[in-house]
Amino acid sequence: MAGASTSMRLRLPIACIALEVILIILFGVAVEYDHDVSGEAGHKTNTTHHDYENEFYYRYPSFQDVHVMIFIGFGFLMTFLQRYGFSSVGFNFLIAAFSLQLATLVQGFLHTIMTGGKIHVGVESMINADFCTGSVLISFGAVLGKTSPVQMLTMAVFEVILFSVNEFILLSLLNAKDAGGSMTIHTFGAYFGLMVTRVLYRPNLDKSNKKNSSVYHSDIFAMIGTLYLWMFWPSFNSAITLHGDIQHRTALNTYYSLAACTLSTYAFSALLNHEGKLDMVHIQNAALAGGVALGTAAEMMITPFGSMIVGFLAGAISVLGYRFITPFLESKLKIQDTCGVHNLHGMPGILGAIVGAITSLAATKEHYGNGLTAVFPKITSDFPASAQAGMQAISLVVTLGIALIGGIIVGFILKLPIYGAPSDSQCFEDGVYWEVPGEPEDCQELAAVKSGEESEKLN
Repeated sequence: MAGASTSMRLRLPIACIALEVILIILFGVAVEYDHDVSGEAGHKTNTTHHDYENEFYYRYPSFQDVHVMIFIGFGFLMTFLQRYGFSSVGFNFLIAAFSLQLATLVQGFLHTIMTGGKIHVGVESMINADFCTGSVLISFGAVLGKTSPVQMLTMAVFEVILFSVNEFILLSLLNAKDAGGSMTIHTFGAYFGLMVTRVLYRPNLDKSNKKNSSVYHSDIFAMIGTLYLWMFWPSFNSAITLHGDIQHRTALNTYYSLAACTLSTYAFSALLNHEGKLDMVHIQNAALAGGVALGTAAEMMITPFGSMIVGFLAGAISVLGYRFITPFLESKLKIQDTCGVHNLHGMPGILGAIVGAITSLAATKEHYGNGLTAVFPKITSDFPASAQAGMQAISLVVTLGIALIGGIIVGFILKLPIYGAPSDSQCFEDGVYWEVPGEPEDCQELAAVKSGEESEKLN
């Protein structure tokens, strides 16, 4: 969008430089390698059995899969908007790169509160930081096309902190199980983002806006993100589970849940269309809901049979959400959910939390054998499976509470007139923030509008 005078000329550089300088200083003061990285675990010049006990060899393949999901999967999934592809992939890249650094600090600080000392980083902290980043990107999907990059960075700062606090409460204080993040990642990210976009509601933007829609090639690009996410989701859910049978079971359960979810998605997409045609929006998103819905229970003895039932239900719920609930949220509750995160992450995340509670309730030594305490360390004669199920249910309530309240507060912070937010005419438009080659005439007109608005502000 050549010649456009945007409010990002100073705001974005100042925000990026200031935030990164702060991060570098904090890393210098508070962060050090963990024992698997620093050499404290022992150093061998030759490859030995001891070397392969390093967490890197177990975790790095899963980390790479999760990393691909964060940067390619989420990034390309959001390229469905016909004139917001640069921003979808580009701002996803920016927000993710920032969030994973901040998450390392905040998560590390919370985990060292009890022990003191510095924050130790290794491959597992990298995975956990990516998980937090995933939640931020889910929220990004709810406000996609309607916020400036400085608003997105600001939202990421607050969400990383709130996510980490919620995760610490659930996993460390309530001892909930949530390996794949149905609650901590998906439910939290979805409802936080929904509350932010509710506060930032724009009455002049609705589904009739021609730029808030896809075209043939943009939907194909979005399917790239879908397929990457679909293929790597077993790694996502199993990335931080214990080595061996538990990690194996987690990946297997997720694998079957995704497969069943895909058939359910195709079935309900065609069923709900009066002409019996498939809707690409459903295929791009609802086919992934099986991975979301199995995030909590994936490491449990839910069996392939149970996993397939959960996946089938998740696909149906997600398609029904896109068909009926999204229009209701926008028309009645004034929630403009650009990517439909409520349908892919919100409702399937709640389903996953419920499935996790039910599966926990049925946990017995008869089913798990000697592996019961590996999955549920707290279950003993004094802390029965019913108590664990109760903790799972309470964790869902806590997650929803922090996400909803936090999203409302952050939404009002983002509403302050200091971020260079786009006007209604500039929403869903790459040309506001990017040099777009071969700009059409309407982009040039938008540039003129933008320049006029800036001139009025200066006068």
